[in-house]
Amino acid sequence: MKEVDALVIGGGFYGCHIALGLAELGFRRIRLIEREPSIMLRASYVNQARVHNGYHYPRSLPTGISSRRNFGRFVEEHAYAVLHDVEMVYGIARNSRVTGSQFARFCAEIGAPCRENMRAMTELFDPALVESCFSVTEIAFDSSALARDLLSRLDAAGVECRFGVSGRVAQWDDNSVLVETTDEPVQAHYVFNCTYAYLDDIGVRVRNKVKKELAEIALIQPPREMAGRAVTMMDGPFFSSMPFPAQSCYSLTHVRYTPHTSWTDAGDEALQFSGSRAQTMIRDAIRYMPCMRASTYLGSLYELKAILVKSEDSDSRPIVFEQSADTDRIYSVLGSKIDNIYDVLTYLKQKQWPLP
Repeated sequence: MKEVDALVIGGGFYGCHIALGLAELGFRRIRLIEREPSIMLRASYVNQARVHNGYHYPRSLPTGISSRRNFGRFVEEHAYAVLHDVEMVYGIARNSRVTGSQFARFCAEIGAPCRENMRAMTELFDPALVESCFSVTEIAFDSSALARDLLSRLDAAGVECRFGVSGRVAQWDDNSVLVETTDEPVQAHYVFNCTYAYLDDIGVRVRNKVKKELAEIALIQPPREMAGRAVTMMDGPFFSSMPFPAQSCYSLTHVRYTPHTSWTDAGDEALQFSGSRAQTMIRDAIRYMPCMRASTYLGSLYELKAILVKSEDSDSRPIVFEQSADTDRIYSVLGSKIDNIYDVLTYLKQKQWPLP
């Protein structure tokens, strides 16, 4: 049996940073297990690759403020993995939940720069369906570059990474937790459950109920009018298309068609798939952006997305850092936006972690 100070289950962006944060706090024996062949191959890879700066959340002021607070630090610390030469454009549909003036007022309230862009309005949008558009300060990131950097940092910090390994909590007492893994049993002083959509499926009770969605990210070659640009249509059942640096193309996601099916039971037994919806996404985008007729569909990526049930009807995307109701040795962590990792690291530093 392997004995460790901390076992991190899940090698996504949040799991990796928690392992590094624990090393900084003096944990000497840290093991990270990930069932995939390496880190950041699931939800940390299959997403919009957007570093939020608050614009996406005009109906949740706290979420917008949180994004603004972390944006600058994330961009500065990950300059090697972000794209600075992309003009981010937000279009406000005429049937949006927010008007153009409301969007501008929200941006001013959270201190996020935005300006009306008449050139983009003329070149990209159908004015019959789009009220106005704004250029904003937002960034796309390359998840592959982030993963390479994290692997190097985990190695330098002495974190033992085991890939192709899954685990399940078997039992616990006042001093430790026993986790049965597909590699070997591990006895850990603390366990951090960072399995995202599988948070409630490793033998740990989770008080915050999680909704799982099968999400489709369509990959496209964008029309020439989109060169050097990214577009987000606000606010309701609309779409976004922006660079996906890890594959040198663009992603296309749609609020209505990206989620294929959803459920709240543990695991993925309820997962159902009925084929790609990419062409439906493209057809709807063409209504607002006629130039999208010239886009080329390249393929799709699929992944499970996790959302707190209590937040699904709002724009809020809180982070869960939940101590188990059964033992103070197990913590379940559900991340949200990538730049909110700093909120988790702050919590780690503020809490006392007695070690034997």
